[in-house]
Amino acid sequence: MELGKVVPTSNQKSAAEAMASALSSMDGVDAVVSERKNGTSPRNIVSVDCSSENWRPLAVCMKIEHGVDYCSMITGIHWPEGSPDKNWEVIYHFMRMGVTDPPVVDGMIQPIVKDPSKLEGKDVPLEIEVRIALPETREPTVASVQDIWVGADWNEKETWDLVGIDFEGHEGMRRVLQPHETPVGFHPLQKQHKLRYHDFEEMYDDAQGFLRKPSDTGKIK
Repeated sequence: MELGKVVPTSNQKSAAEAMASALSSMDGVDAVVSERKNGTSPRNIVSVDCSSENWRPLAVCMKIEHGVDYCSMITGIHWPEGSPDKNWEVIYHFMRMGVTDPPVVDGMIQPIVKDPSKLEGKDVPLEIEVRIALPETREPTVASVQDIWVGADWNEKETWDLVGIDFEGHEGMRRVLQPHETPVGFHPLQKQHKLRYHDFEEMYDDAQGFLRKPSDTGKIK
């Protein structure tokens, strides 16, 4: 991108609306454009609600047909007091960066410089947010997209580790923030666990070093 220039708001909104319209034509998918005003300047993002059974087809379409090339974050939420059809939620955060096959000179990747004021259609960078609601269950599961976006690999591991939402098809799922010996079924961000910040006097483990079990004293987490 050229310094001092940005994608015109009209171009970005048009690109976002085109993607939202195309995605909404898919089964189990509802996409709209919403404006975000946090950060350096207002921007339009594609906000998507998708059923769990249609998540994989949507993911493939986003990657292949719309050039969504980066998974930046996954958020998992436990809603035990929510409606029966939304006890859990997975929120994927994506970006369309538009960086494809950068040139390599002497083993060094070279920047791709474009005039952002002239970008249109599928070349326009976008943010995409996908929300997947899951019904009441003791085994919340959605399809993994680890094989589609490399950025989903760690994020799916972290979401399972902390929230307990499993990702079907994920290869190499393991603890990444909790100790490997953490009891099976313990995921600290599930609402039934009362953490020490809410009058819980003893935790299984404490990465900050407070109230550790004697056997954990001195260990580096």
